[in-house]
Amino acid sequence: MITMEELQAAIKLRINDYNDMDFPLQKRAINTCDLLDSHNRILAQDITSPFDVPRQNLSAMDGYAIADGSDLSEGNTIEIIGESQAGSAYTSVIAAGQGVRIFTGAVVPKCCDTVIMQENTNFADIRDTIDKSQPYNITLTQTAKINNNIRAQGEEIESGEAVLKIGKRLNSADISLLANLGISQVSVFQPLVVGVLATGDELVTIGDELQSLAQIYNSNTPTLKSLLSDLPIVIRDYGIIPDNLDKTTAAVHEAMQHCDVLISTAGVSVGDYDFLTTVIETLGQINHYKVAMKPGKPFVFGELNKNLDKPVLYFGLPGNPLSTVVGTLQFVIPALWQMSGATVSEQPMLLTIKARLTNDIRKSPGRKDFQRGILSQDNAGNYQVECFSNQQSHRIKQLSRANCFVVLNKDSSNVIAGSDVVVQPFPWLHR
Repeated sequence: MITMEELQAAIKLRINDYNDMDFPLQKRAINTCDLLDSHNRILAQDITSPFDVPRQNLSAMDGYAIADGSDLSEGNTIEIIGESQAGSAYTSVIAAGQGVRIFTGAVVPKCCDTVIMQENTNFADIRDTIDKSQPYNITLTQTAKINNNIRAQGEEIESGEAVLKIGKRLNSADISLLANLGISQVSVFQPLVVGVLATGDELVTIGDELQSLAQIYNSNTPTLKSLLSDLPIVIRDYGIIPDNLDKTTAAVHEAMQHCDVLISTAGVSVGDYDFLTTVIETLGQINHYKVAMKPGKPFVFGELNKNLDKPVLYFGLPGNPLSTVVGTLQFVIPALWQMSGATVSEQPMLLTIKARLTNDIRKSPGRKDFQRGILSQDNAGNYQVECFSNQQSHRIKQLSRANCFVVLNKDSSNVIAGSDVVVQPFPWLHR
Protein backbone atom coordinates (compact mmCIF):
# COMPACT_ATOMS: atom_id res chain seq x y z
CA MET A 1 0.00 0.00 0.00
CA ILE A 2 1.47 3.32 -1.11
CA THR A 3 2.09 6.13 1.40
CA MET A 4 0.40 9.49 1.09
CA GLU A 5 3.67 11.20 0.16
CA GLU A 6 4.44 8.56 -2.47
CA LEU A 7 1.00 8.96 -4.01
CA GLN A 8 1.32 12.76 -4.07
CA ALA A 9 4.70 12.41 -5.83
CA ALA A 10 3.28 9.89 -8.33
CA ILE A 11 0.37 12.16 -9.20
CA LYS A 12 2.71 15.14 -9.71
CA LEU A 13 4.99 13.08 -11.95
CA ARG A 14 2.08 11.84 -14.08
CA ILE A 15 0.68 15.34 -14.46
CA ASN A 16 4.10 16.67 -15.49
CA ASP A 17 3.99 14.14 -18.35
CA TYR A 18 0.38 15.09 -19.04
CA ASN A 19 1.26 18.79 -19.29
CA ASP A 20 4.39 18.12 -21.36
CA MET A 21 3.29 15.33 -23.70
CA ASP A 22 -0.37 14.29 -23.42
CA PHE A 23 -1.88 17.75 -23.33
CA PRO A 24 0.97 20.31 -23.61
CA LEU A 25 0.23 23.76 -22.27
CA GLN A 26 1.42 25.50 -25.44
CA LYS A 27 -1.32 23.70 -27.40
CA ARG A 28 -4.16 24.42 -25.01
CA ALA A 29 -6.98 26.77 -25.89
CA ILE A 30 -6.60 30.33 -24.63
CA ASN A 31 -9.44 32.61 -23.62
CA THR A 32 -9.51 36.40 -23.40
CA CYS A 33 -10.84 37.36 -20.01
CA ASP A 34 -11.95 40.71 -18.59
CA LEU A 35 -9.62 41.81 -15.82
CA LEU A 36 -12.37 41.84 -13.18
CA ASP A 37 -13.24 38.23 -14.05
CA SER A 38 -9.66 36.97 -13.98
CA HIS A 39 -9.27 36.18 -10.27
CA ASN A 40 -7.69 32.71 -9.83
CA ARG A 41 -7.37 32.19 -13.60
CA ILE A 42 -4.02 30.99 -14.97
CA LEU A 43 -2.15 33.41 -17.21
CA ALA A 44 -1.47 31.93 -20.66
CA GLN A 45 0.88 34.64 -21.96
CA ASP A 46 3.44 36.97 -20.45
CA ILE A 47 2.14 40.50 -19.82
CA THR A 48 4.47 43.41 -20.55
CA SER A 49 4.09 46.96 -19.33
CA PRO A 50 2.91 49.46 -21.97
CA PHE A 51 4.80 52.30 -20.29
CA ASP A 52 7.27 53.25 -17.56
CA VAL A 53 6.13 53.31 -13.94
CA PRO A 54 6.31 56.08 -12.86
CA ARG A 55 5.67 57.56 -16.31
CA GLN A 56 7.59 60.72 -15.29
CA ASN A 57 9.69 61.81 -12.33
CA LEU A 58 7.34 62.26 -9.36
CA SER A 59 7.72 63.86 -5.98
CA ALA A 60 7.87 61.50 -3.00
CA MET A 61 7.18 64.33 -0.55
CA ASP A 62 5.33 67.58 0.00
CA GLY A 63 7.90 70.33 -0.42
CA TYR A 64 9.77 72.18 -3.16
CA ALA A 65 11.18 71.04 -6.51
CA ILE A 66 14.43 72.95 -7.07
CA ALA A 67 15.94 73.78 -10.47
CA ASP A 68 19.20 72.21 -11.71
CA GLY A 69 22.32 74.12 -10.71
CA SER A 70 20.81 75.68 -7.58
CA ASP A 71 22.78 76.08 -4.36
CA LEU A 72 21.27 73.52 -1.95
CA SER A 73 23.29 74.57 1.09
CA GLU A 74 21.73 75.24 4.47
CA GLY A 75 20.76 78.92 4.78
CA ASN A 76 20.45 79.48 1.04
CA THR A 77 17.34 81.20 -0.33
CA ILE A 78 15.26 79.82 -3.22
CA GLU A 79 12.66 81.80 -5.17
CA ILE A 80 9.37 79.89 -5.53
CA ILE A 81 7.60 80.83 -8.76
CA GLY A 82 4.76 78.32 -9.08
CA GLU A 83 3.16 75.08 -8.02
CA SER A 84 2.96 71.47 -9.25
CA GLN A 85 0.03 69.36 -8.09
CA ALA A 86 -1.02 65.79 -8.81
CA GLY A 87 -2.85 66.00 -12.12
CA SER A 88 -1.66 69.55 -12.84
CA ALA A 89 2.04 69.78 -13.67
CA TYR A 90 4.07 73.00 -13.79
CA THR A 91 5.37 73.40 -17.34
CA SER A 92 7.08 76.82 -17.52
CA VAL A 93 10.84 77.37 -17.47
CA ILE A 94 12.57 77.36 -14.06
CA ALA A 95 16.03 78.89 -13.72
CA ALA A 96 18.81 78.02 -11.26
CA GLY A 97 18.01 79.44 -7.84
CA GLN A 98 14.29 78.95 -8.43
CA GLY A 99 11.78 76.24 -7.61
CA VAL A 100 8.11 75.37 -7.39
CA ARG A 101 5.90 74.24 -4.55
CA ILE A 102 5.19 70.52 -5.11
CA PHE A 103 2.98 67.88 -3.53
CA THR A 104 3.37 64.12 -3.09
CA GLY A 105 2.77 62.33 -6.40
CA ALA A 106 2.99 65.47 -8.52
CA VAL A 107 5.22 65.63 -11.62
CA VAL A 108 8.70 67.04 -11.00
CA PRO A 109 9.45 69.64 -13.72
CA LYS A 110 12.09 68.41 -16.15
CA CYS A 111 14.51 71.19 -15.22
CA CYS A 112 14.45 70.23 -11.50
CA ASP A 113 16.84 67.69 -9.94
CA THR A 114 15.78 67.52 -6.29
CA VAL A 115 12.79 67.87 -4.00
CA ILE A 116 13.31 69.46 -0.59
CA MET A 117 10.94 68.42 2.17
CA GLN A 118 8.94 71.40 3.43
CA GLU A 119 10.08 70.46 6.97
CA ASN A 120 13.65 71.29 5.86
CA THR A 121 12.71 74.88 5.01
CA ASN A 122 11.31 77.85 6.91
CA PHE A 123 7.88 77.21 5.37
CA ALA A 124 6.20 76.86 8.78
CA ASP A 125 7.42 80.33 9.77
CA ILE A 126 6.29 82.12 6.61
CA ARG A 127 3.20 80.17 5.49
CA ASP A 128 0.76 82.76 6.84
CA THR A 129 2.49 85.59 4.94
CA ILE A 130 2.72 83.86 1.55
CA ASP A 131 0.72 85.14 -1.43
CA LYS A 132 0.73 82.10 -3.74
CA SER A 133 -0.18 84.26 -6.73
CA GLN A 134 3.21 85.95 -6.43
CA PRO A 135 6.78 84.60 -6.25
CA TYR A 136 8.14 84.23 -2.71
CA ASN A 137 11.35 83.10 -1.10
CA ILE A 138 12.08 80.12 1.18
CA THR A 139 15.22 79.47 3.17
CA LEU A 140 16.79 75.98 3.46
CA THR A 141 17.20 74.92 7.08
CA GLN A 142 19.19 71.83 6.10
CA THR A 143 21.57 71.10 3.23
CA ALA A 144 19.85 69.02 0.54
CA LYS A 145 21.22 66.39 -1.85
CA ILE A 146 20.61 66.20 -5.58
CA ASN A 147 17.92 63.63 -6.62
CA ASN A 148 16.51 63.43 -3.10
CA ASN A 149 12.81 62.63 -2.71
CA ILE A 150 12.22 61.91 -6.40
CA ARG A 151 10.59 58.76 -7.71
CA ALA A 152 12.48 58.42 -10.97
CA GLN A 153 10.70 57.62 -14.21
CA GLY A 154 10.70 53.84 -14.77
CA GLU A 155 12.35 53.07 -11.43
CA GLU A 156 9.62 50.51 -10.58
CA ILE A 157 8.68 49.18 -14.02
CA GLU A 158 10.26 49.89 -17.40
CA SER A 159 8.23 50.03 -20.59
CA GLY A 160 8.23 46.56 -22.20
CA GLU A 161 9.16 44.78 -18.98
CA ALA A 162 7.37 41.47 -18.33
CA VAL A 163 5.40 42.17 -15.16
CA LEU A 164 3.57 38.83 -15.01
CA LYS A 165 4.66 35.52 -16.52
CA ILE A 166 2.77 32.62 -18.04
CA GLY A 167 1.53 30.23 -15.33
CA LYS A 168 0.75 33.02 -12.85
CA ARG A 169 -2.40 32.43 -10.84
CA LEU A 170 -3.97 35.87 -10.87
CA ASN A 171 -4.81 37.30 -7.46
CA SER A 172 -6.10 40.63 -6.16
CA ALA A 173 -2.61 42.16 -6.09
CA ASP A 174 -2.06 41.16 -9.73
CA ILE A 175 -5.39 42.73 -10.69
CA SER A 176 -4.29 45.92 -8.93
CA LEU A 177 -1.01 45.91 -10.86
CA LEU A 178 -2.70 45.38 -14.21
CA ALA A 179 -5.34 48.01 -13.49
CA ASN A 180 -2.55 50.50 -12.77
CA LEU A 181 -1.14 49.68 -16.19
CA GLY A 182 -4.52 50.22 -17.86
CA ILE A 183 -4.77 46.57 -18.94
CA SER A 184 -8.44 45.61 -19.10
CA GLN A 185 -8.19 42.10 -20.58
CA VAL A 186 -5.80 39.17 -20.12
CA SER A 187 -5.13 35.88 -21.90
CA VAL A 188 -5.79 32.86 -19.69
CA PHE A 189 -5.88 29.12 -20.20
CA GLN A 190 -9.28 27.71 -21.00
CA PRO A 191 -10.67 26.09 -17.85
CA LEU A 192 -10.34 22.36 -17.41
CA VAL A 193 -13.61 20.46 -17.67
CA VAL A 194 -14.03 18.34 -14.54
CA GLY A 195 -16.74 15.71 -14.38
CA VAL A 196 -18.19 14.64 -11.02
CA LEU A 197 -20.45 11.73 -10.29
CA ALA A 198 -21.71 9.90 -7.21
CA THR A 199 -22.61 6.23 -7.03
CA GLY A 200 -24.98 4.32 -4.79
CA ASP A 201 -28.57 3.05 -4.82
CA GLU A 202 -29.07 4.64 -1.42
CA LEU A 203 -28.35 8.19 -2.61
CA VAL A 204 -31.02 10.83 -3.18
CA THR A 205 -30.52 14.27 -4.72
CA ILE A 206 -30.92 17.20 -2.33
CA GLY A 207 -34.39 18.66 -2.78
CA ASP A 208 -36.02 15.31 -3.47
CA GLU A 209 -37.89 13.42 -0.77
CA LEU A 210 -36.41 10.44 1.03
CA GLN A 211 -38.70 7.48 0.31
CA SER A 212 -37.30 4.98 2.81
CA LEU A 213 -35.06 4.70 5.86
CA ALA A 214 -32.43 3.07 3.66
CA GLN A 215 -31.94 6.27 1.67
CA ILE A 216 -29.60 9.16 2.40
CA TYR A 217 -28.95 12.46 0.69
CA ASN A 218 -26.02 12.80 -1.68
CA SER A 219 -23.78 15.14 0.32
CA ASN A 220 -20.53 14.30 -1.47
CA THR A 221 -21.28 16.09 -4.72
CA PRO A 222 -22.14 19.43 -3.02
CA THR A 223 -19.10 18.98 -0.78
CA LEU A 224 -16.85 18.35 -3.76
CA LYS A 225 -18.23 21.27 -5.75
CA SER A 226 -17.72 23.60 -2.79
CA LEU A 227 -14.14 22.44 -2.27
CA LEU A 228 -13.36 23.02 -5.95
CA SER A 229 -15.13 26.39 -6.22
CA ASP A 230 -11.93 28.49 -6.24
CA LEU A 231 -10.36 26.57 -9.11
CA PRO A 232 -10.40 27.76 -12.73
CA ILE A 233 -12.48 24.80 -13.89
CA VAL A 234 -15.87 24.01 -15.37
CA ILE A 235 -17.75 21.29 -13.52
CA ARG A 236 -20.05 18.86 -15.32
CA ASP A 237 -22.31 17.02 -12.88
CA TYR A 238 -23.25 13.52 -14.05
CA GLY A 239 -25.55 13.01 -11.10
CA ILE A 240 -26.10 9.86 -9.09
CA ILE A 241 -25.28 6.55 -10.79
CA PRO A 242 -27.04 3.43 -9.44
CA ASP A 243 -25.08 0.34 -8.40
CA ASN A 244 -25.24 -1.26 -11.81
CA LEU A 245 -22.28 -2.24 -14.00
CA ASP A 246 -23.84 -1.25 -17.33
CA LYS A 247 -25.11 2.11 -16.07
CA THR A 248 -21.78 2.85 -14.39
CA THR A 249 -19.94 1.99 -17.62
CA ALA A 250 -22.27 4.19 -19.66
CA ALA A 251 -21.86 7.16 -17.30
CA VAL A 252 -18.06 6.93 -17.22
CA HIS A 253 -17.91 6.49 -21.00
CA GLU A 254 -20.06 9.58 -21.45
CA ALA A 255 -17.91 11.63 -19.06
CA MET A 256 -14.62 10.65 -20.67
CA GLN A 257 -15.81 12.05 -24.02
CA HIS A 258 -16.29 15.55 -22.63
CA CYS A 259 -14.00 15.97 -19.59
CA ASP A 260 -10.32 16.47 -18.84
CA VAL A 261 -10.73 14.96 -15.36
CA LEU A 262 -13.32 12.69 -13.78
CA ILE A 263 -13.89 12.56 -10.02
CA SER A 264 -16.22 10.03 -8.45
CA THR A 265 -17.35 9.47 -4.88
CA ALA A 266 -18.08 6.00 -3.50
CA GLY A 267 -18.02 2.74 -5.43
CA VAL A 268 -14.23 2.24 -5.29
CA SER A 269 -14.08 -0.33 -2.47
CA VAL A 270 -14.25 -4.10 -2.90
CA GLY A 271 -17.92 -4.64 -2.14
CA ASP A 272 -20.22 -6.68 -4.39
CA TYR A 273 -21.85 -3.46 -5.64
CA ASP A 274 -18.74 -1.35 -6.11
CA PHE A 275 -18.26 -1.31 -9.89
CA LEU A 276 -16.13 1.75 -10.55
CA THR A 277 -12.74 0.06 -10.33
CA THR A 278 -13.90 -2.57 -12.83
CA VAL A 279 -15.11 0.14 -15.21
CA ILE A 280 -11.89 2.16 -14.93
CA GLU A 281 -9.78 -0.90 -15.70
CA THR A 282 -11.99 -1.63 -18.71
CA LEU A 283 -11.88 1.89 -20.15
CA GLY A 284 -8.40 2.79 -18.99
CA GLN A 285 -6.09 1.87 -16.15
CA ILE A 286 -5.65 2.20 -12.41
CA ASN A 287 -2.26 3.68 -11.58
CA HIS A 288 -2.59 3.46 -7.79
CA TYR A 289 -5.21 1.96 -5.51
CA LYS A 290 -5.27 2.31 -1.71
CA VAL A 291 -3.18 4.74 0.27
CA ALA A 292 -1.86 4.41 3.83
CA MET A 293 -4.05 7.20 5.11
CA LYS A 294 -6.94 7.47 7.56
CA PRO A 295 -9.59 8.32 6.56
CA GLY A 296 -9.54 7.76 2.81
CA LYS A 297 -7.66 4.49 2.35
CA PRO A 298 -9.59 3.29 -0.76
CA PHE A 299 -8.44 6.19 -2.95
CA VAL A 300 -8.00 5.50 -6.67
CA PHE A 301 -5.78 7.39 -9.10
CA GLY A 302 -6.03 6.28 -12.69
CA GLU A 303 -6.81 7.40 -16.20
CA LEU A 304 -9.33 6.75 -18.93
CA ASN A 305 -7.69 6.39 -22.32
CA LYS A 306 -9.60 3.91 -24.47
CA ASN A 307 -9.96 5.39 -27.99
CA LEU A 308 -9.05 8.90 -26.75
CA ASP A 309 -6.49 11.35 -28.16
CA LYS A 310 -5.46 12.29 -24.62
CA PRO A 311 -6.12 10.56 -21.31
CA VAL A 312 -8.79 11.71 -18.89
CA LEU A 313 -7.29 11.60 -15.40
CA TYR A 314 -9.44 9.86 -12.82
CA PHE A 315 -9.72 10.32 -9.06
CA GLY A 316 -11.91 7.91 -7.12
CA LEU A 317 -12.84 9.08 -3.63
CA PRO A 318 -14.40 6.92 -0.89
CA GLY A 319 -18.04 7.39 -0.01
CA ASN A 320 -18.09 9.08 3.37
CA PRO A 321 -17.97 12.90 3.55
CA LEU A 322 -14.81 13.13 5.65
CA SER A 323 -12.87 10.94 3.21
CA THR A 324 -14.10 13.14 0.38
CA VAL A 325 -12.73 16.23 2.13
CA VAL A 326 -9.37 14.67 3.05
CA GLY A 327 -8.77 13.13 -0.37
CA THR A 328 -9.80 16.28 -2.21
CA LEU A 329 -7.55 18.54 -0.11
CA GLN A 330 -4.50 16.26 -0.17
CA PHE A 331 -4.61 14.98 -3.75
CA VAL A 332 -7.31 16.35 -6.04
CA ILE A 333 -6.98 20.13 -5.56
CA PRO A 334 -3.15 20.19 -5.90
CA ALA A 335 -3.45 18.02 -9.01
CA LEU A 336 -6.04 20.30 -10.63
CA TRP A 337 -3.95 23.42 -10.02
CA GLN A 338 -0.96 21.66 -11.56
CA MET A 339 -3.00 20.48 -14.55
CA SER A 340 -4.39 23.99 -15.00
CA GLY A 341 -0.89 25.28 -15.80
CA ALA A 342 -0.10 27.10 -12.56
CA THR A 343 3.62 27.18 -11.85
CA VAL A 344 4.81 25.46 -8.67
CA SER A 345 5.09 28.76 -6.77
CA GLU A 346 1.51 29.65 -7.78
CA GLN A 347 -0.13 26.45 -6.59
CA PRO A 348 -1.87 27.04 -3.24
CA MET A 349 -0.22 25.34 -0.29
CA LEU A 350 -1.84 23.42 2.52
CA LEU A 351 -0.37 25.29 5.47
CA THR A 352 0.85 23.41 8.52
CA ILE A 353 1.78 24.77 11.94
CA LYS A 354 2.90 23.35 15.28
CA ALA A 355 0.41 23.43 18.16
CA ARG A 356 0.28 22.14 21.73
CA LEU A 357 -2.18 19.26 22.17
CA THR A 358 -4.64 19.86 25.03
CA ASN A 359 -5.98 16.30 25.35
CA ASP A 360 -4.80 12.73 24.83
CA ILE A 361 -5.52 11.19 21.43
CA ARG A 362 -5.48 7.60 20.27
CA LYS A 363 -3.80 6.30 17.14
CA SER A 364 -2.63 2.94 15.83
CA PRO A 365 0.57 2.79 13.73
CA GLY A 366 0.28 1.92 10.05
CA ARG A 367 -1.46 4.85 8.35
CA LYS A 368 -1.09 8.62 8.29
CA ASP A 369 -3.98 9.94 10.33
CA PHE A 370 -6.01 13.11 9.89
CA GLN A 371 -7.91 13.77 13.11
CA ARG A 372 -10.42 16.60 13.41
CA GLY A 373 -9.71 19.27 15.96
CA ILE A 374 -10.29 22.85 17.06
CA LEU A 375 -7.27 25.14 16.73
CA SER A 376 -7.03 28.23 18.94
CA GLN A 377 -4.53 30.54 20.61
CA ASP A 378 -3.94 30.95 24.33
CA ASN A 379 -3.54 34.32 26.06
CA ALA A 380 0.15 34.38 25.17
CA GLY A 381 -0.58 33.84 21.48
CA ASN A 382 0.62 30.22 21.40
CA TYR A 383 -1.28 27.76 19.22
CA GLN A 384 -3.15 24.94 20.91
CA VAL A 385 -5.43 22.26 19.54
CA GLU A 386 -8.09 20.01 21.00
CA CYS A 387 -8.99 16.79 19.19
CA PHE A 388 -12.48 15.32 19.24
CA SER A 389 -12.71 12.13 21.26
CA ASN A 390 -14.62 10.26 18.54
CA GLN A 391 -12.91 10.25 15.15
CA GLN A 392 -15.20 7.98 13.14
CA SER A 393 -15.26 9.15 9.55
CA HIS A 394 -19.08 9.18 9.31
CA ARG A 395 -19.48 11.95 11.94
CA ILE A 396 -20.50 14.90 9.79
CA LYS A 397 -21.32 17.35 12.60
CA GLN A 398 -17.75 17.06 13.92
CA LEU A 399 -16.39 17.97 10.51
CA SER A 400 -18.48 21.13 10.55
CA ARG A 401 -17.39 22.04 14.09
CA ALA A 402 -13.69 21.42 13.42
CA ASN A 403 -11.37 24.02 11.91
CA CYS A 404 -8.29 21.86 11.35
CA PHE A 405 -6.78 18.42 10.99
CA VAL A 406 -4.20 17.14 13.43
CA VAL A 407 -1.80 15.24 11.16
CA LEU A 408 -0.16 12.19 12.72
CA ASN A 409 2.62 10.34 10.93
CA LYS A 410 2.12 6.79 9.67
CA ASP A 411 4.33 5.18 12.31
CA SER A 412 3.19 7.24 15.30
CA SER A 413 0.93 5.86 18.03
CA ASN A 414 -1.03 7.44 20.90
CA VAL A 415 -0.15 11.06 21.71
CA ILE A 416 -0.45 12.54 25.20
CA ALA A 417 -1.69 16.01 26.14
CA GLY A 418 1.08 18.62 26.16
CA SER A 419 2.82 17.19 23.10
CA ASP A 420 3.53 19.34 20.08
CA VAL A 421 1.66 18.14 17.00
CA VAL A 422 1.41 19.15 13.34
CA VAL A 423 -1.85 20.93 12.52
CA GLN A 424 -3.28 21.63 9.09
CA PRO A 425 -5.84 24.46 9.32
CA PHE A 426 -8.76 24.09 6.95
CA PRO A 427 -8.19 26.31 3.88
CA TRP A 428 -11.42 28.19 4.50
CA LEU A 429 -10.13 29.23 7.93
CA HIS A 430 -7.45 31.50 6.44
CA ARG A 431 -9.10 32.69 3.23
